[in-house]
Amino acid sequence: MPLDKKDNYQARNTGKKPSAAKTGKRQGNARTTRKRGRTKANGRRSRIAFTLGAFMIIVAYVFLFYYFFVGPFSFKWKAMYGEPTYPEGYNVRGIDISHYQKRINWEQLRNESINNDPIRFVFIKATEGEKLMDEDFNENFFQAAENGFIRGAYHFYVPGVDIRRQAQFYLHTVHLVPGDLPPVLDVESTGKLTDEQIRNDVRTWLEIVGRHYGVNPIIYANYKFRTTILDTPEFDKYPLWIAHYYVDKMKYNGKWAFWQHTDCGKLNSINGDVDFNIFNGSPANLQELTIPDDSALE
Repeated sequence: MPLDKKDNYQARNTGKKPSAAKTGKRQGNARTTRKRGRTKANGRRSRIAFTLGAFMIIVAYVFLFYYFFVGPFSFKWKAMYGEPTYPEGYNVRGIDISHYQKRINWEQLRNESINNDPIRFVFIKATEGEKLMDEDFNENFFQAAENGFIRGAYHFYVPGVDIRRQAQFYLHTVHLVPGDLPPVLDVESTGKLTDEQIRNDVRTWLEIVGRHYGVNPIIYANYKFRTTILDTPEFDKYPLWIAHYYVDKMKYNGKWAFWQHTDCGKLNSINGDVDFNIFNGSPANLQELTIPDDSALE
């Protein structure tokens, strides 16, 4: 065997490890392959994360859109098409206002109508919680009486705030007289309280304020709130002012006095939207509901 061939043969069969240069090249190739694999995996994870993030954003957008613009029990729902409807069979109409309506032209309001019916009553926001008085309450309360409207004043309930202090704050701020509608408790939110705690608060406020004026106060609540949290017999004796928007007929099966049927009414005397309400009865019935002359005011 020639020497060169022998040497090559022995080199191939000595069992020596490949040179460092060759080994490094192979390891480098392996690392490059693994790196490319990790890059592709990271890319896939990024795409999945982006897709999930986009999906969650879409879900959140749909939820918020439904809650604010479509949900039937949301007080922020606005009619998206056309004018508010006017349920048939009722002609004793009124509005409710607060500082959100800003400056009201009361002389013009006195001569306006809703669906060709005169405006007979006005509910006015008075207080909220234990120390917030609506900034326009005194002016609105005075003007309502001056312009011949039957007026009422409501308290916006704040869950988690001492209910007795809320009741006393209302009594300190609001001075109803015979001919006014009974005091009103506006109950819309639960905060972190249980249903039973909400019922206890509502019961306490109604008893304290009702005892002061010698009448049963009015409960304001939306359809869902009344038929779930406040759906107990103890509240049946109180006149109900129910918010139930954009339905042709009242679906509540119990007895009710007032129906807030839209929150996007339009009047020339008021800038922006205003709530429209219906009284379930005649003008004489509405007068009968007011605080009587012989009421035992404390």
